[in-house]
Amino acid sequence: MQVAELDLDTLDPPSSAEPHVARGAPAHGVIALRPGPGGAPVGPGEVFVLVRRRGRPVGTLTATVPDGADPAEILAAVARDRLAPGVAGRPAREAVTRRRAAPHPAAPPAAAAPEGAAHRAAPPRTSVVVATRERPGRLARALDSLLAQDHPDFEVVVVDNAPLTGATRELIERKYGERVRYVHEPVPGLAVAHNRGVAASDGTVLAFTDDDVVADPHWLTALTAPFAEDHRIGCVTGLILPARLGTPAQILLESHGGFAKGFAPRTYDPARPPADEPLFPFTAGRFGSGANMAFRARVLRAAGGFDPATGTGTAARGGDDLYAFVRILVDGHRLRYTPDALVWHHHRETERDLRNQAFGYGAGLTAYLTALVARRPGLLPALLARLPRGLAHARTTTAHRDGAVGVPGEHGAGGHPWPRSLSRLERRGMLAGPLGYVRARRRVRGLPLPWEER
Repeated sequence: MQVAELDLDTLDPPSSAEPHVARGAPAHGVIALRPGPGGAPVGPGEVFVLVRRRGRPVGTLTATVPDGADPAEILAAVARDRLAPGVAGRPAREAVTRRRAAPHPAAPPAAAAPEGAAHRAAPPRTSVVVATRERPGRLARALDSLLAQDHPDFEVVVVDNAPLTGATRELIERKYGERVRYVHEPVPGLAVAHNRGVAASDGTVLAFTDDDVVADPHWLTALTAPFAEDHRIGCVTGLILPARLGTPAQILLESHGGFAKGFAPRTYDPARPPADEPLFPFTAGRFGSGANMAFRARVLRAAGGFDPATGTGTAARGGDDLYAFVRILVDGHRLRYTPDALVWHHHRETERDLRNQAFGYGAGLTAYLTALVARRPGLLPALLARLPRGLAHARTTTAHRDGAVGVPGEHGAGGHPWPRSLSRLERRGMLAGPLGYVRARRRVRGLPLPWEER
C-alpha cells in the first residue's frame, strides 16, 4: 500500500459554476500531492493518505486510484467527501467510502508550514535527543530529517546505548561532524539512554524521538511552540503516522490503532480532570508516544527524569514514556497533544516483530504503573480506586480487537483481522510487567541521575 500526503486549499467541493479543469492541470484546490518519506510518486493502486488543509493535518483515509486516473483528483474528491468543513479534528482513522475515479504531473513542493504558524511565539532553545543502538542506516535517515527542521534554535544529541561496535560513532564523525553531538551510555536501557541525553543537553526544552522515524520539516517548531505559549505546560506530544505500509505486519498494526492519537489538539490539566477520561491520569497511552514527545527541561529533571528500570532494553520491556507523562501530570503540570507536530514512523516489518511488540506493550503498561507506585506511594489509593475499571477497560479493549478487521484509515471496514494470539500476548505481557520492573530496578539500583553526577 502506498503512503502519501495531500495538501488542500479547501475541503469545499468544487462549484458547478467553476470552469472545467483541463487534463494535466492541478486538481481543484490541490496545493500538493506528495509521496510518503522515501516513496515513489503516487500511482494506481491502494493509497493511505494524510490529508492536510493549508499545511495542517486534518485526517487520514484510504482510496483506490485506478489505472489512467489522476491521483490528486481522486484523493481530493475522497477527502472532501469524508473530511468536509467542520470535521477537522476527527479521529485519525476516519471511515472512507472507496472511490474510483485520477497522475498529478507537477513536481510536489515541500510541505508548507501549517496555516497560522507564522503568528506563534518564537519556540524556545531545544535539544533533540535520539537514543540508538546498532542501527546506523536508520539513524542516518532520521538525522537527515532532523537537521532539515525549520526550528530557529536547536541541537541534536545522539546517545549510543550499550553499543557493540563503533558504527554509530563512525557515522556521526564521518557524515555529521559538529552538527550532531555524540554521547556514549554503557548501561543498556532506553530510559537510561534518555537520561544521559538529558544530562548532555543545554536546551530549555528537551525533545525525544526514535531512530526509526522521519520528522516532518515543521515537527520541532510545532512540538515546542506550546511551551512558549503556556508556562504551565510541562510536556507536549505529537502525531505519529506510518512512513511505509509495505508488509502485512505494518498494515495490521496501523489498521488497529497504530500510534496516532487523532487530529484534535488537546490539553490535559490535572487541575481539571477530563470528564471523558475516568481513569485519568493513569491512561497514559492516550497522551502520546515516546517517538514524539518533548518536556520542559527543568520540569523533567525535577521529576527525576525517566525511570531507568523501564523501557526497551530492560526486563520491563517498555513504559518509560508512559511513566514520564503521568509524573508530569501528577506533579501539577499540563500536557498538550498537538497533531501539527508530525513524525513518520517505520513500523515493525514482520509478524515476529509484531508479537514482540504486543508482549512488550502489555509488559510496559503494568511496569510503568508499578514504577509509579514504587516511586510515588501516595498514588496507590487513587490507582486502586481506578484499578477495577482499568482492568475491565483493558479486557474490553483486547477482547473487542480480537478478530476485528480494518485497513489503515478505515477502522472496521474490513480486510485485516487482528489475531487473537496478539491479544493473548499482550495480556501475558501485562502479567509479566510488574515482576519485570522489579528485576530491572535491581539491576540499576544505585545508578545516579547523570545530571547530578560529580
